[in-house]
Amino acid sequence: MTSSSHAPKRSATVRGLVERVTFHTEETGYCVLKVKPERGGELITVIGNAPRVVAGENIEATGEWVANAEYGRQLKAGAITLSRPESLEGLTRYLGSGLIEGIGPKYAKRIVEKFGKEVFDIIENTSARLEEIEGVGAKRRREIRTSWMKQKTLHNIMIFLHDRGISTARALRIYKTYGDESLEVLQANPYRLATDIHGVGFKTADEIAGHMGIASDAPQRVRAGLMYALEKAAESGHCCLPKGLLLEEAEKILGVNAVMLHAELDGMLNDGLLKPENVSGETMIYLPHLLVAEQTIVARIQALLVKPPSYPEMDEDKAITWCAEKTGKQLAESQQKAVKEALKQRLLIITGGPGVGKTTIVNTILIILQAKKIRVVLAAPTGRAAQRLSESTGLEAKTLHRLLEFQGEGIWGRNQHKPLDGDLFVVDEASMIDAALMAQLLNALPKDAHLLIVGDADQLPSVGPGSVLNDLIGSEAVPVVKLAEIFRQASTSRIITAAHAINQGLMPDLKPTPDADFFFLERGNSEDMMQTIVQLAKERLPAKYGFDPKADIQVLCPMNRQALGTHAFNAALQSALNPPSEMKFEVERFNQTFRVSDKVIQTRNNYEKEVFNGDIGHISSIETEPLKLIVSYDAQRRVEYEPGELDELQLAYAITIHKSQGSEFPCILIPLAMAHFVMLQRSLIYTGVTRGKRLVVIVGESKALALAVKQTGARSRWTGLRHRLEST
Repeated sequence: MTSSSHAPKRSATVRGLVERVTFHTEETGYCVLKVKPERGGELITVIGNAPRVVAGENIEATGEWVANAEYGRQLKAGAITLSRPESLEGLTRYLGSGLIEGIGPKYAKRIVEKFGKEVFDIIENTSARLEEIEGVGAKRRREIRTSWMKQKTLHNIMIFLHDRGISTARALRIYKTYGDESLEVLQANPYRLATDIHGVGFKTADEIAGHMGIASDAPQRVRAGLMYALEKAAESGHCCLPKGLLLEEAEKILGVNAVMLHAELDGMLNDGLLKPENVSGETMIYLPHLLVAEQTIVARIQALLVKPPSYPEMDEDKAITWCAEKTGKQLAESQQKAVKEALKQRLLIITGGPGVGKTTIVNTILIILQAKKIRVVLAAPTGRAAQRLSESTGLEAKTLHRLLEFQGEGIWGRNQHKPLDGDLFVVDEASMIDAALMAQLLNALPKDAHLLIVGDADQLPSVGPGSVLNDLIGSEAVPVVKLAEIFRQASTSRIITAAHAINQGLMPDLKPTPDADFFFLERGNSEDMMQTIVQLAKERLPAKYGFDPKADIQVLCPMNRQALGTHAFNAALQSALNPPSEMKFEVERFNQTFRVSDKVIQTRNNYEKEVFNGDIGHISSIETEPLKLIVSYDAQRRVEYEPGELDELQLAYAITIHKSQGSEFPCILIPLAMAHFVMLQRSLIYTGVTRGKRLVVIVGESKALALAVKQTGARSRWTGLRHRLEST
């Protein structure tokens, strides 16, 4: 049995047989059913919610009659009850619906004619009797029973979860994870869902637990809440939390007394589920894998620092002169110093903003060392960053995950037992590397490796926990070259000068000039900002600069939600740039409509499909029977998605500034308003502006820009890495 909301006051009830399932969506259970009334008459349309529904089932639907201009009179059901059919007609339709492998309409008719209402008992308990039916042999009989038992279990799980507010799509994931033991696992400890299944968090598990009668102060709930508080902190970039702050956060989440929290925290520490660590005289609490990550980084950094470089002997000045003759690029004094430092160190960090010559320095180092037969390996955190590194050096560059042969489920092909091959490892866009990934990279370096870390420390930190690049630089334990000189060609770009002004806490020059590549358009309210950006993307910028509205122009938002978030902009830009038409296929899933030729972004790493968080592509086709969506990420990569996998995709006409890290786009449009108050900070705007190659336009309130430029350090992270490095 399943029910959605309470039935309306002026209610009507329809009882009968589900003749046809016109529509049913896995995400919400929403369905449109054609029902044959028990007292006869024309088919009735019933709309409502059910976790699973099969033609032939008995139905009792209670709700109110509504008149639909297109479809006529319908019963809008507030409550739907479904049960296994009892009539021979219902049984035949039910078994022949495709629900059970091995039984189609033809065999369903034969089986019901032979066994009547005993059919389910026969399938479950004496399935050998099915072989009495013409055409059913031992193989088909086993297939029928196995499929029926699976469907029966799945049906029970669906009903159980749907009654507790869980969508059908999520219920299927639960079943795929735990199989026939799903109900037993849930009844024993529903909080396992939060750690075992993507998309099910503590709050969902807590809701299920509440439905199951688990007390608010039950030890498993308190422990799950403490773990959730730390996981939530990790999602915000923290590697750990001070003990007092963790208890405060857990108390807000759980609403239980401090004594119980202390007791369960002590128990988790004793059991090794969480780890305590003294950082600058304060007890910090870690998720174990993040403590191990910090400890690994420190140990591997120390191992690199104690060994001098093993490059062949060379005259550095002659090498730099030779390289300049080869490339035709003369290095400035500051750039020459950086190259010399890289040739003297086994580990070096090169950091600086746009236009300061990082690319020229890296290329010079690579050319000199390759001439000396040094094997170089290039990598970056994202696909787009790796592609840019490859384009700027002319050498192959891989994502860190691909380089380290990540296979999913925490399994890496490259590690301390099977290290990487190479002499010098160059890692670009290092501000994006979180603690766990940096630990994995350092662990996989060969014993005699050299490491060159390149990045802009003033950009946003990694999405994952940690502030690795800043902690390494701030500790002063690692050699660092800081570049500040803007070179002549870059100094003519208003994008570059605006970025450096913002980084220094100064307002950039907002006066418009005809040939500038950076503009600010003052708009006072969200409606005007939205309208201006849509108009710029659709008409004005393509007309003036020849930009392709989808391929070249990228809207970058400070946040996802609110009137000026990515959700609102994606809806508006999709409507403007890719409107619906009868000739264009579309599919609606997870509260999004996907249309052929839409611009989309992958939102999490999928190693089976070889697509990664932040990859941007376009929908090249939508196929039916079976339904699937094909996304082209580049000329070589076409990736298929089934309907249940579309929660991995989002529209990408607008993305967050965080998601844009490591990427560059020909044209950037940034909405900026006081409504973004909580996100307004210097590193955010600086990162956004530096994503633009040819044109950057900020549309919004100048006072919001002024506030962002002033705000610095407001979102610092709890980590122990800098302290550990300073203490060694």
